[in-house]
Amino acid sequence: MSKFLDDFIAEIATREKANVFFIGEYKDGVIETRQLQRTNPCQDTYSVSKSYVVTAIGLLVDRGLLRTDEILTDILADELPATYNEVWTKTTVHMLLLHKVGLKGGYLDIDCFDANQFGDDYLADVLNAPIAEDFDLEKSTYTDAAFYLLSRIVEKRAGMGTDNFLWQHLFYPTGCREAAWAHCPKGHVMGATGLYIRVEDMVKHGMIYLNGGMYEGKRILSEEWVKTVIENGYELKPSSEGKAYGKGGMRGQKMMVVPSKNRVVAWLGCGDNGFTDWVANYED
Repeated sequence: MSKFLDDFIAEIATREKANVFFIGEYKDGVIETRQLQRTNPCQDTYSVSKSYVVTAIGLLVDRGLLRTDEILTDILADELPATYNEVWTKTTVHMLLLHKVGLKGGYLDIDCFDANQFGDDYLADVLNAPIAEDFDLEKSTYTDAAFYLLSRIVEKRAGMGTDNFLWQHLFYPTGCREAAWAHCPKGHVMGATGLYIRVEDMVKHGMIYLNGGMYEGKRILSEEWVKTVIENGYELKPSSEGKAYGKGGMRGQKMMVVPSKNRVVAWLGCGDNGFTDWVANYED
């Protein structure tokens, strides 16, 4: 039994706004989970979903099916709407991974806004959305639209939906029990949000980055892609003065890696997401 998880549960109990359902930990070759409240096992990870799109992009890069310097409009050439903003002809995969797209923050965030306000063709809506007048190619503005576009890129180059592609190359090889992803009105995976998955399977995802692309002796991602993700901060951002890195989601979701402790931790809930520093600084 994990002392870390026992202590984490005790810490959660001290937080007035904490409302955690599940926690999971990988340490010393073992995955252990705890359920704190009675609820369905699969939960919406919200923006943690984006880290899975990053992995899907890496799977394509590793297979020579995509480059991060490729242009969005070149990749989706035969799916583009009749009109679109010229800025997209300069937008690379790399820029999308860093949210360098010039849209207002939160655009296409179906977790916060009525999904119907974006019409039934999200691609056309995004590509014709107003671009900020002060748009700078070096400036990042966090928006779910960037990862919807990346999910469309994955679908285009993989020849199947992002969810199905990951079932073949991530979920099934790592023994995920179940996963489901929200789709747009035309049936394309949202990418930016809406991935429902178990906490232990979030931990497995983190293990791949902790172990240089490996999962229990299986090569899932290249070591080069893992290094690229960490160096560029493709969603897996450093935290706690560089002691950890990971990705959080709205309403208290988190997957984080603590390399110095050889630990991966994930939690799912609906409340305050304020445990990152505690986890990163935990002394065994």
